[in-house]
Amino acid sequence: MHLRFVVTLAVLLSCVPFLRVHGVDSGVVRTNVLDDQNFFPIAVWLQNPNNAGRFKEAGINLYIGLYRGPTAEQLEMLRKHGMHVICRQSERSLVFKDDPTIVAWMHDDEPDNAQPLPQGQKGWGPPVLPVVIQEDYEKIRAKDPTRPVFLNLGQGVAWDHWIGRGVRRNHPEDYPEYVKGADIVSFDIYPVVHDNKEVAGKLEFVGRGVERLRKWAGEESKRMVWNCIEAARVDNPDVKATPEQIRSEVWMSIISGSRGIVYFVHQFKPNFVEASLLEDPVTLAGVTKINAEVKELAAVINSPAVESEFEIKTEPKVEIASMVKRLGGTNYLFTVSMENRAAEVTIKSAELARVGKVEAIGESREMKISDGELRQRFEPYQVHLYRFRADPK
Repeated sequence: MHLRFVVTLAVLLSCVPFLRVHGVDSGVVRTNVLDDQNFFPIAVWLQNPNNAGRFKEAGINLYIGLYRGPTAEQLEMLRKHGMHVICRQSERSLVFKDDPTIVAWMHDDEPDNAQPLPQGQKGWGPPVLPVVIQEDYEKIRAKDPTRPVFLNLGQGVAWDHWIGRGVRRNHPEDYPEYVKGADIVSFDIYPVVHDNKEVAGKLEFVGRGVERLRKWAGEESKRMVWNCIEAARVDNPDVKATPEQIRSEVWMSIISGSRGIVYFVHQFKPNFVEASLLEDPVTLAGVTKINAEVKELAAVINSPAVESEFEIKTEPKVEIASMVKRLGGTNYLFTVSMENRAAEVTIKSAELARVGKVEAIGESREMKISDGELRQRFEPYQVHLYRFRADPK
């Protein structure tokens, strides 16, 4: 998760209840919020439960990881603020198996990266073998078949050349095997604060990583894909993601098929701040607004994909990723530029031709349709979300 140790029109993943997916019949009846069509996971990574109330105000609804936990005190604090958690399974944590605050179990972070050598030895060994992750998954499931298992992977999901994979650098073929060891698979890459010029500033690595992970997870499988988003300086004292860049990464992820967002909010340089998001008024306000937007549209995002013909042309040629949804008689077209270049964009479809206006969500304006075309300027990596009446046919 930490840098050192640490898409389309046919998004087919949906939030199918975990118990039904796996055919579990344990006799245990437990409601899991991850199965709620109106719930979109918006998480923070490894944060103190004492800050759960403040994170809740920012629109966070899930913790991932508990330091030296879970403990009864940690779970009580999370429960007090209506916060759920994904944590490691152990003999100690299984004492809380009946607590609905825990919605999933997790593997250790980034097993696909080079691992520290045993105590007393300097250097790094190979990554954890995928077969070990698969075996651990079966052990976790055997002890509690009623909850999904979460696995977060590293930068290699999006960037083959990531040196942190050690001897498995440039071996993306490992990943289809890793994902077999989880029900929810995630990854992290932070392009804004990245220190390698191959990645630095290129937000498209986030969307590309989601696309690759979805492919490896299996388009037709019920395995869910999530991903991590930078919301701190991390190791870079000179730059941090702006609210606009964070919004681009969030919607690029969703449009590419991610069904859960995990914010990384630790700052390590120039000084350590665990919950740096909470101490940064500008970023906090921006993230809070983004989260409110995602939560408002959660049921739409989680709804089935719509096969709809939209023709997107750009000048100059720039890739625009898009996703189409329909809910309650309303069409939604979510779009984001995948490039660091501005373009004039024309979106055309038969459905647009039958409506006079389109609402630009989050922009407080309506846009006129002319000759069945929607014309819009896209700045670099800009997001535009549209809502309009569905054709009654």
